[in-house]
Amino acid sequence: MTPAVADQKKVDDRPRPIPALIIRDATEADLPAIVEIYNAAIRGRTSTAQLEEVSVEQQLPWFHEHSAGAHPLWIAERDGRVAGWLSFQSFKRRSAYRGTAEVSVYVHEQFRRAGVGRTLLEKAIARAPNLRLSALIGSIFAHNEASLRLFEQAGLERWGILRRVAKVDGIEHDVVIMGRQVGPPI
Repeated sequence: MTPAVADQKKVDDRPRPIPALIIRDATEADLPAIVEIYNAAIRGRTSTAQLEEVSVEQQLPWFHEHSAGAHPLWIAERDGRVAGWLSFQSFKRRSAYRGTAEVSVYVHEQFRRAGVGRTLLEKAIARAPNLRLSALIGSIFAHNEASLRLFEQAGLERWGILRRVAKVDGIEHDVVIMGRQVGPPI
């Protein structure tokens, strides 16, 4: 091999930069990708208590419950593809809980372990005070170690455990409540 060819090979073997991740508010046009990611999670049986796959039409009311100024639904986009999403939901509808939101994070299989979930969760924590939120929580199956690690790495703590509250394919599962104070009480 000539030196010029060897030098070219070295250049080609260098790690390539990961394309930027864009976080933005979801639009209705994103709903098919959101549903695709969610249905993959349903089939995986580790990250949602939903047992039957959903359709775009079924998810329209859920989509419209979100608003950029109160309970956003965000898309993580890489190279023009939806890599994941994060949603804020009311923890409970009673007014005393208005400062607490439950967050859910789902990442497309091809983008897992690439920082997508971490980036979404970090943005949620940073933006929560602007959304007039003082606490964020997540409900995670106790056997979903990857999600538990993700939330712990983002500074959420285990606030409680609900024993055997979910039954998936005949197997009872515990749910871990993860939480973090993100601002003063509202």
